[in-house]
Amino acid sequence: MSETRPATTNPAGQDWPRAPDGELLVGGRKLSRVVASVGTTPCYLYDRARIAAGVAALRAKLDPAIHVHYAVKANPMPALVGQLAMLTDGLDVASLGEMRVALDAGVAPANIGFAGPGKTDHELQCAHAAGVVINLESFREIEVLGRLSAARGFAAQVALRVNLPFALQASGMRMSGGPRQFGIDSEMVDEAMQAIALNGLAFEGLHVFAGSQNLRAAAIIEAQCRSYECALAWARRAPAPVRRLNLGGGFGIPYAARDSRLDAAAVCENLNRLAARAGVDLPGAELAIELGRYLVGEAGLFVARVIDRKVSRGRVFLVVDGGLHHHLAATGNLGQVIRRNYPVAVNGAAACCETVDIVGPLCTPLDLLAEQALVGRAGIGDLVVVFQSGAYGRTASPSRFLGHPEAMEALV
Repeated sequence: MSETRPATTNPAGQDWPRAPDGELLVGGRKLSRVVASVGTTPCYLYDRARIAAGVAALRAKLDPAIHVHYAVKANPMPALVGQLAMLTDGLDVASLGEMRVALDAGVAPANIGFAGPGKTDHELQCAHAAGVVINLESFREIEVLGRLSAARGFAAQVALRVNLPFALQASGMRMSGGPRQFGIDSEMVDEAMQAIALNGLAFEGLHVFAGSQNLRAAAIIEAQCRSYECALAWARRAPAPVRRLNLGGGFGIPYAARDSRLDAAAVCENLNRLAARAGVDLPGAELAIELGRYLVGEAGLFVARVIDRKVSRGRVFLVVDGGLHHHLAATGNLGQVIRRNYPVAVNGAAACCETVDIVGPLCTPLDLLAEQALVGRAGIGDLVVVFQSGAYGRTASPSRFLGHPEAMEALV
Protein backbone atom coordinates (compact mmCIF):
# COMPACT_ATOMS: atom_id res chain seq x y z
CA MET A 1 0.00 0.00 0.00
CA SER A 2 1.28 3.44 -0.88
CA GLU A 3 1.99 5.77 2.03
CA THR A 4 1.52 8.83 -0.15
CA ARG A 5 -1.75 8.02 -1.88
CA PRO A 6 -4.27 10.83 -1.29
CA ALA A 7 -7.37 10.17 0.74
CA THR A 8 -10.41 9.32 -1.36
CA THR A 9 -14.13 9.54 -0.89
CA ASN A 10 -16.95 8.77 -3.28
CA PRO A 11 -20.23 10.60 -3.92
CA ALA A 12 -22.05 7.45 -5.08
CA GLY A 13 -23.59 6.80 -1.65
CA GLN A 14 -24.30 10.40 -0.71
CA ASP A 15 -27.93 10.31 -1.89
CA TRP A 16 -28.80 7.60 0.62
CA PRO A 17 -31.41 8.99 3.06
CA ARG A 18 -30.37 9.82 6.59
CA ALA A 19 -32.17 10.43 9.85
CA PRO A 20 -31.80 13.83 11.58
CA ASP A 21 -29.03 12.39 13.79
CA GLY A 22 -27.05 11.32 10.72
CA GLU A 23 -27.86 7.61 10.78
CA LEU A 24 -28.50 6.00 7.41
CA LEU A 25 -32.06 4.88 6.74
CA VAL A 26 -32.85 1.52 5.16
CA GLY A 27 -36.46 0.90 4.29
CA GLY A 28 -37.28 4.05 6.24
CA ARG A 29 -35.69 2.69 9.44
CA LYS A 30 -32.43 3.58 11.15
CA LEU A 31 -29.56 1.37 10.11
CA SER A 32 -28.64 0.45 13.69
CA ARG A 33 -32.16 -0.79 14.34
CA VAL A 34 -32.27 -2.79 11.10
CA VAL A 35 -28.94 -4.41 11.96
CA ALA A 36 -30.26 -5.23 15.44
CA SER A 37 -33.27 -6.92 13.87
CA VAL A 38 -31.04 -8.95 11.56
CA GLY A 39 -29.13 -9.95 14.66
CA THR A 40 -25.54 -9.83 13.52
CA THR A 41 -22.87 -8.23 11.42
CA PRO A 42 -21.57 -8.43 8.80
CA CYS A 43 -24.74 -8.28 6.77
CA TYR A 44 -26.13 -7.20 3.44
CA LEU A 45 -29.23 -5.01 3.46
CA TYR A 46 -31.31 -4.39 0.33
CA ASP A 47 -33.83 -1.55 0.21
CA ARG A 48 -36.93 -2.76 -1.62
CA ALA A 49 -38.25 0.77 -2.16
CA ARG A 50 -35.03 1.82 -3.90
CA ILE A 51 -35.20 -1.24 -6.13
CA ALA A 52 -38.80 -0.49 -7.10
CA ALA A 53 -38.04 3.17 -7.73
CA GLY A 54 -35.07 2.28 -9.93
CA VAL A 55 -37.08 -0.11 -12.08
CA ALA A 56 -39.89 2.44 -12.38
CA ALA A 57 -37.45 5.18 -13.44
CA LEU A 58 -36.01 2.90 -16.12
CA ARG A 59 -39.42 1.87 -17.42
CA ALA A 60 -40.47 5.52 -17.64
CA LYS A 61 -37.69 6.03 -20.21
CA LEU A 62 -38.48 2.91 -22.24
CA ASP A 63 -41.14 2.13 -24.80
CA PRO A 64 -43.58 -0.37 -23.22
CA ALA A 65 -42.76 -2.74 -26.08
CA ILE A 66 -39.29 -3.29 -24.63
CA HIS A 67 -39.17 -6.07 -22.07
CA VAL A 68 -36.91 -5.72 -19.05
CA HIS A 69 -35.36 -8.93 -17.72
CA TYR A 70 -33.51 -9.33 -14.43
CA ALA A 71 -30.22 -11.29 -14.53
CA VAL A 72 -30.45 -13.38 -11.37
CA LYS A 73 -26.67 -13.90 -11.14
CA ALA A 74 -26.32 -10.30 -9.94
CA ASN A 75 -28.13 -11.19 -6.71
CA PRO A 76 -30.03 -14.48 -6.32
CA MET A 77 -31.45 -13.84 -2.84
CA PRO A 78 -34.91 -15.50 -3.11
CA ALA A 79 -36.86 -12.63 -1.53
CA LEU A 80 -35.16 -10.10 -3.79
CA VAL A 81 -35.75 -12.28 -6.87
CA GLY A 82 -39.38 -12.51 -5.84
CA GLN A 83 -39.66 -8.73 -5.82
CA LEU A 84 -37.92 -8.39 -9.19
CA ALA A 85 -40.20 -11.07 -10.62
CA MET A 86 -43.13 -8.74 -9.99
CA LEU A 87 -41.38 -5.65 -11.36
CA THR A 88 -39.84 -7.06 -14.55
CA ASP A 89 -40.96 -9.08 -17.56
CA GLY A 90 -38.70 -12.07 -17.10
CA LEU A 91 -35.71 -13.58 -15.36
CA ASP A 92 -32.44 -14.76 -16.85
CA VAL A 93 -30.66 -17.55 -14.98
CA ALA A 94 -27.29 -19.26 -15.33
CA SER A 95 -27.62 -22.44 -13.27
CA LEU A 96 -30.13 -25.02 -12.14
CA GLY A 97 -30.13 -23.44 -8.68
CA GLU A 98 -31.03 -20.04 -10.10
CA MET A 99 -33.71 -21.64 -12.30
CA ARG A 100 -35.36 -23.13 -9.22
CA VAL A 101 -35.28 -19.75 -7.45
CA ALA A 102 -36.93 -18.18 -10.51
CA LEU A 103 -39.62 -20.85 -10.71
CA ASP A 104 -40.25 -20.61 -6.95
CA ALA A 105 -40.79 -16.87 -7.45
CA GLY A 106 -43.80 -17.72 -9.63
CA VAL A 107 -42.35 -16.68 -12.97
CA ALA A 108 -43.85 -18.47 -15.97
CA PRO A 109 -41.28 -20.85 -17.48
CA ALA A 110 -41.66 -19.16 -20.86
CA ASN A 111 -40.38 -15.94 -19.25
CA ILE A 112 -37.20 -17.56 -17.91
CA GLY A 113 -34.07 -17.73 -20.04
CA PHE A 114 -31.33 -20.22 -19.10
CA ALA A 115 -27.82 -19.24 -20.24
CA GLY A 116 -24.34 -20.51 -19.43
CA PRO A 117 -21.52 -22.13 -21.37
CA GLY A 118 -21.30 -25.28 -19.27
CA LYS A 119 -24.83 -26.66 -18.88
CA THR A 120 -24.66 -30.30 -17.84
CA ASP A 121 -26.93 -32.97 -19.30
CA HIS A 122 -28.81 -32.98 -15.98
CA GLU A 123 -29.38 -29.22 -16.14
CA LEU A 124 -30.59 -29.49 -19.73
CA GLN A 125 -32.96 -32.30 -18.75
CA CYS A 126 -34.44 -30.23 -15.92
CA ALA A 127 -34.69 -27.06 -17.99
CA HIS A 128 -36.40 -28.92 -20.82
CA ALA A 129 -38.86 -30.53 -18.42
CA ALA A 130 -39.60 -27.18 -16.78
CA GLY A 131 -40.29 -25.52 -20.14
CA VAL A 132 -37.88 -22.61 -19.75
CA VAL A 133 -36.21 -21.05 -22.79
CA ILE A 134 -32.71 -22.49 -23.11
CA ASN A 135 -30.05 -20.23 -24.63
CA LEU A 136 -27.99 -22.58 -26.77
CA GLU A 137 -24.24 -22.10 -26.45
CA SER A 138 -22.80 -25.16 -28.21
CA PHE A 139 -23.61 -27.84 -30.75
CA ARG A 140 -23.50 -30.40 -27.95
CA GLU A 141 -26.43 -28.64 -26.27
CA ILE A 142 -28.38 -28.78 -29.53
CA GLU A 143 -27.79 -32.52 -29.84
CA VAL A 144 -28.65 -33.30 -26.20
CA LEU A 145 -31.87 -31.30 -26.38
CA GLY A 146 -32.72 -32.96 -29.70
CA ARG A 147 -32.53 -36.40 -28.07
CA LEU A 148 -34.53 -35.23 -25.06
CA SER A 149 -37.21 -33.67 -27.26
CA ALA A 150 -37.59 -36.86 -29.27
CA ALA A 151 -37.69 -39.07 -26.17
CA ARG A 152 -40.20 -36.94 -24.29
CA GLY A 153 -42.44 -36.03 -27.19
CA PHE A 154 -42.22 -32.25 -26.88
CA ALA A 155 -39.72 -29.81 -28.33
CA ALA A 156 -37.33 -27.83 -26.19
CA GLN A 157 -37.86 -24.07 -26.34
CA VAL A 158 -34.54 -22.57 -27.42
CA ALA A 159 -32.85 -19.33 -28.37
CA LEU A 160 -29.46 -19.16 -30.04
CA ARG A 161 -26.82 -17.26 -28.09
CA VAL A 162 -24.30 -15.83 -30.51
CA ASN A 163 -20.73 -14.73 -29.86
CA LEU A 164 -20.84 -11.38 -31.64
CA PRO A 165 -18.09 -10.42 -34.08
CA PHE A 166 -17.26 -7.40 -31.88
CA ALA A 167 -16.90 -6.49 -28.20
CA LEU A 168 -18.51 -3.74 -26.13
CA GLN A 169 -15.72 -1.22 -25.68
CA ALA A 170 -14.92 0.20 -22.22
CA SER A 171 -16.70 -2.65 -20.44
CA GLY A 172 -15.80 -4.07 -17.07
CA MET A 173 -16.04 -7.52 -18.68
CA ARG A 174 -16.25 -8.24 -22.40
CA MET A 175 -18.57 -11.12 -23.21
CA SER A 176 -18.18 -11.28 -27.00
CA GLY A 177 -15.73 -10.63 -29.79
CA GLY A 178 -12.75 -12.89 -30.36
CA PRO A 179 -12.52 -16.41 -28.91
CA ARG A 180 -15.07 -16.79 -26.10
CA GLN A 181 -16.64 -19.61 -24.12
CA PHE A 182 -20.00 -17.86 -24.46
CA GLY A 183 -22.38 -18.63 -27.29
CA ILE A 184 -21.78 -19.93 -30.79
CA ASP A 185 -19.42 -17.93 -32.98
CA SER A 186 -21.23 -15.63 -35.40
CA GLU A 187 -19.60 -17.27 -38.42
CA MET A 188 -21.24 -20.58 -37.41
CA VAL A 189 -24.79 -19.25 -37.11
CA ASP A 190 -25.97 -20.88 -40.37
CA GLU A 191 -24.72 -24.30 -39.26
CA ALA A 192 -26.33 -23.84 -35.84
CA MET A 193 -29.67 -22.86 -37.37
CA GLN A 194 -29.63 -25.98 -39.50
CA ALA A 195 -28.81 -28.14 -36.47
CA ILE A 196 -31.69 -26.60 -34.51
CA ALA A 197 -34.09 -27.50 -37.31
CA LEU A 198 -32.69 -31.03 -37.81
CA ASN A 199 -33.01 -31.76 -34.09
CA GLY A 200 -36.63 -30.66 -33.98
CA LEU A 201 -36.17 -27.85 -31.45
CA ALA A 202 -38.65 -25.00 -31.05
CA PHE A 203 -36.70 -21.93 -32.14
CA GLU A 204 -37.70 -18.85 -30.17
CA GLY A 205 -35.09 -16.28 -31.07
CA LEU A 206 -31.65 -14.84 -30.43
CA HIS A 207 -29.61 -13.84 -27.42
CA VAL A 208 -26.49 -11.64 -27.44
CA PHE A 209 -24.47 -10.06 -24.65
CA ALA A 210 -21.59 -7.81 -25.66
CA GLY A 211 -20.28 -6.79 -22.22
CA SER A 212 -21.02 -5.55 -18.73
CA GLN A 213 -20.50 -2.61 -16.34
CA ASN A 214 -20.25 0.11 -18.99
CA LEU A 215 -20.70 3.80 -18.14
CA ARG A 216 -20.36 5.11 -21.70
CA ALA A 217 -23.74 5.56 -23.33
CA ALA A 218 -22.18 5.91 -26.80
CA ALA A 219 -20.46 2.54 -26.49
CA ILE A 220 -23.64 0.78 -25.37
CA ILE A 221 -25.66 2.42 -28.14
CA GLU A 222 -23.14 1.37 -30.77
CA ALA A 223 -23.17 -2.21 -29.48
CA GLN A 224 -26.98 -2.31 -29.46
CA CYS A 225 -27.22 -1.02 -33.02
CA ARG A 226 -24.59 -3.41 -34.32
CA SER A 227 -26.20 -6.31 -32.45
CA TYR A 228 -29.57 -5.46 -33.95
CA GLU A 229 -28.18 -5.37 -37.50
CA CYS A 230 -26.51 -8.74 -36.94
CA ALA A 231 -29.75 -10.17 -35.58
CA LEU A 232 -31.67 -9.05 -38.66
CA ALA A 233 -29.24 -10.91 -40.90
CA TRP A 234 -29.38 -14.04 -38.75
CA ALA A 235 -33.19 -13.91 -38.58
CA ARG A 236 -33.39 -14.36 -42.34
CA ARG A 237 -31.67 -17.75 -41.98
CA ALA A 238 -33.58 -18.92 -38.90
CA PRO A 239 -35.74 -22.07 -38.99
CA ALA A 240 -38.72 -20.08 -37.66
CA PRO A 241 -39.64 -16.41 -37.19
CA VAL A 242 -37.78 -14.69 -34.36
CA ARG A 243 -40.15 -14.31 -31.42
CA ARG A 244 -37.56 -13.04 -28.92
CA LEU A 245 -34.50 -10.85 -29.35
CA ASN A 246 -32.49 -10.31 -26.18
CA LEU A 247 -29.93 -7.55 -26.74
CA GLY A 248 -28.21 -8.12 -23.38
CA GLY A 249 -27.34 -5.33 -20.99
CA GLY A 250 -24.09 -3.65 -20.13
CA PHE A 251 -25.56 -0.78 -18.10
CA GLY A 252 -23.04 0.19 -15.41
CA ILE A 253 -23.26 1.97 -12.07
CA PRO A 254 -20.64 4.33 -10.58
CA TYR A 255 -18.29 2.96 -7.95
CA ALA A 256 -15.22 5.18 -7.76
CA ALA A 257 -15.04 8.93 -7.24
CA ARG A 258 -14.14 9.63 -10.84
CA ASP A 259 -16.96 7.51 -12.30
CA SER A 260 -19.63 9.40 -14.20
CA ARG A 261 -23.18 8.11 -14.08
CA LEU A 262 -24.43 6.37 -17.21
CA ASP A 263 -26.68 8.54 -19.41
CA ALA A 264 -29.51 6.00 -19.30
CA ALA A 265 -31.89 8.37 -21.09
CA ALA A 266 -29.71 8.34 -24.21
CA VAL A 267 -29.42 4.55 -24.15
CA CYS A 268 -33.17 4.17 -23.72
CA GLU A 269 -33.89 6.58 -26.56
CA ASN A 270 -31.82 4.38 -28.83
CA LEU A 271 -33.63 1.27 -27.61
CA ASN A 272 -36.95 2.94 -28.34
CA ARG A 273 -35.82 3.60 -31.91
CA LEU A 274 -34.79 -0.03 -32.28
CA ALA A 275 -38.15 -1.16 -30.90
CA ALA A 276 -39.91 0.91 -33.55
CA ARG A 277 -37.74 -0.69 -36.23
CA ALA A 278 -38.33 -4.17 -34.83
CA GLY A 279 -42.06 -3.67 -35.19
CA VAL A 280 -41.48 -3.56 -38.94
CA ASP A 281 -38.38 -5.75 -39.37
CA LEU A 282 -39.38 -8.52 -36.95
CA PRO A 283 -43.18 -8.41 -36.65
CA GLY A 284 -44.43 -10.06 -33.49
CA ALA A 285 -40.97 -10.31 -31.92
CA GLU A 286 -40.30 -9.32 -28.30
CA LEU A 287 -37.32 -7.02 -27.84
CA ALA A 288 -35.68 -7.43 -24.43
CA ILE A 289 -32.76 -6.12 -22.40
CA GLU A 290 -31.10 -8.09 -19.61
CA LEU A 291 -29.97 -6.13 -16.55
CA GLY A 292 -28.64 -7.22 -13.18
CA ARG A 293 -26.26 -4.83 -11.45
CA TYR A 294 -28.12 -1.80 -12.82
CA LEU A 295 -31.37 -2.85 -11.14
CA VAL A 296 -30.04 -3.83 -7.70
CA GLY A 297 -26.47 -2.63 -7.23
CA GLU A 298 -27.22 0.80 -5.80
CA ALA A 299 -30.00 -0.50 -3.55
CA GLY A 300 -27.71 -2.60 -1.37
CA LEU A 301 -25.45 -1.92 1.61
CA PHE A 302 -22.77 -4.09 3.15
CA VAL A 303 -22.54 -3.39 6.88
CA ALA A 304 -19.71 -4.43 9.17
CA ARG A 305 -18.86 -3.54 12.77
CA VAL A 306 -15.57 -2.11 13.97
CA ILE A 307 -13.87 -4.63 16.23
CA ASP A 308 -10.56 -2.83 16.60
CA ARG A 309 -8.98 0.52 15.89
CA LYS A 310 -5.23 0.47 15.35
CA VAL A 311 -2.54 2.97 14.47
CA SER A 312 0.47 1.59 12.64
CA ARG A 313 3.31 4.02 12.02
CA GLY A 314 0.93 6.91 11.82
CA ARG A 315 -1.71 5.19 9.70
CA VAL A 316 -5.19 4.44 11.10
CA PHE A 317 -6.70 1.00 10.51
CA LEU A 318 -10.32 0.18 11.25
CA VAL A 319 -10.56 -3.60 11.63
CA VAL A 320 -14.12 -4.75 10.94
CA ASP A 321 -15.85 -8.11 11.20
CA GLY A 322 -16.49 -8.44 7.46
CA GLY A 323 -13.98 -8.75 4.67
CA LEU A 324 -13.11 -10.22 1.30
CA HIS A 325 -14.74 -13.55 2.21
CA HIS A 326 -18.03 -11.66 2.44
CA HIS A 327 -17.55 -8.93 -0.20
CA LEU A 328 -14.82 -9.92 -2.63
CA ALA A 329 -15.71 -7.22 -5.17
CA ALA A 330 -15.23 -4.38 -2.69
CA THR A 331 -11.66 -5.52 -2.03
CA GLY A 332 -10.82 -5.24 -5.73
CA ASN A 333 -10.31 -8.97 -6.17
CA LEU A 334 -13.24 -9.62 -8.54
CA GLY A 335 -12.09 -8.46 -11.96
CA GLN A 336 -10.59 -5.05 -11.14
CA VAL A 337 -7.32 -4.39 -12.94
CA ILE A 338 -6.59 -1.37 -10.75
CA ARG A 339 -8.03 -1.46 -7.24
CA ARG A 340 -10.46 1.36 -6.43
CA ASN A 341 -12.46 2.00 -3.28
CA TYR A 342 -16.17 1.44 -3.21
CA PRO A 343 -17.93 4.35 -1.49
CA VAL A 344 -17.82 3.90 2.28
CA ALA A 345 -19.12 5.70 5.36
CA VAL A 346 -19.31 5.44 9.13
CA ASN A 347 -22.94 5.24 10.18
CA GLY A 348 -24.09 8.34 12.05
CA ALA A 349 -20.79 10.22 11.70
CA ALA A 350 -21.37 13.94 11.45
CA ALA A 351 -18.62 14.65 8.94
CA CYS A 352 -15.67 13.12 7.11
CA CYS A 353 -12.73 14.02 9.31
CA GLU A 354 -10.07 11.32 9.15
CA THR A 355 -8.30 9.12 6.62
CA VAL A 356 -8.36 5.41 7.35
CA ASP A 357 -7.79 1.97 5.90
CA ILE A 358 -10.78 -0.31 6.48
CA VAL A 359 -9.68 -3.93 6.70
CA GLY A 360 -11.35 -7.24 7.45
CA PRO A 361 -10.38 -9.89 10.02
CA LEU A 362 -8.51 -12.25 7.69
CA CYS A 363 -4.80 -13.06 7.81
CA THR A 364 -4.06 -11.68 4.37
CA PRO A 365 -3.19 -8.18 3.12
CA LEU A 366 -5.79 -8.67 0.37
CA ASP A 367 -8.52 -8.20 2.99
CA LEU A 368 -8.83 -4.47 2.33
CA LEU A 369 -12.29 -2.92 1.98
CA ALA A 370 -11.09 0.69 1.64
CA GLU A 371 -7.64 2.22 1.35
CA GLN A 372 -6.99 5.76 2.58
CA ALA A 373 -10.67 6.62 2.62
CA LEU A 374 -11.91 9.88 4.12
CA VAL A 375 -14.69 9.05 6.59
CA GLY A 376 -16.17 10.17 9.89
CA ARG A 377 -14.32 9.15 13.04
CA ALA A 378 -15.16 5.60 14.11
CA GLY A 379 -14.56 3.69 17.30
CA ILE A 380 -14.96 0.10 18.39
CA GLY A 381 -18.59 -0.99 17.95
CA ASP A 382 -19.47 1.54 15.24
CA LEU A 383 -21.00 0.42 11.95
CA VAL A 384 -19.11 0.86 8.69
CA VAL A 385 -21.11 0.82 5.46
CA VAL A 386 -20.01 -0.09 1.94
CA PHE A 387 -22.41 1.36 -0.63
CA GLN A 388 -23.17 0.01 -4.13
CA SER A 389 -23.29 -3.50 -2.66
CA GLY A 390 -26.56 -4.87 -4.01
CA ALA A 391 -24.93 -6.88 -6.81
CA TYR A 392 -22.12 -9.43 -6.92
CA GLY A 393 -21.69 -9.39 -3.17
CA ARG A 394 -22.48 -12.29 -0.86
CA THR A 395 -22.76 -15.09 -3.44
CA ALA A 396 -19.77 -13.81 -5.44
CA SER A 397 -17.45 -14.11 -2.43
CA PRO A 398 -15.40 -17.03 -0.96
CA SER A 399 -17.46 -17.36 2.22
CA ARG A 400 -15.64 -20.49 3.44
CA PHE A 401 -12.21 -18.84 3.34
CA LEU A 402 -10.54 -19.17 6.78
CA GLY A 403 -13.71 -20.53 8.35
CA HIS A 404 -15.37 -17.30 9.47
CA PRO A 405 -19.19 -17.07 9.72
CA GLU A 406 -21.10 -16.12 6.58
CA ALA A 407 -22.73 -12.72 6.16
CA MET A 408 -26.47 -12.48 6.71
CA GLU A 409 -28.75 -10.65 4.28
CA ALA A 410 -32.17 -9.04 4.44
CA LEU A 411 -34.60 -7.31 2.09
CA VAL A 412 -35.92 -4.33 4.02
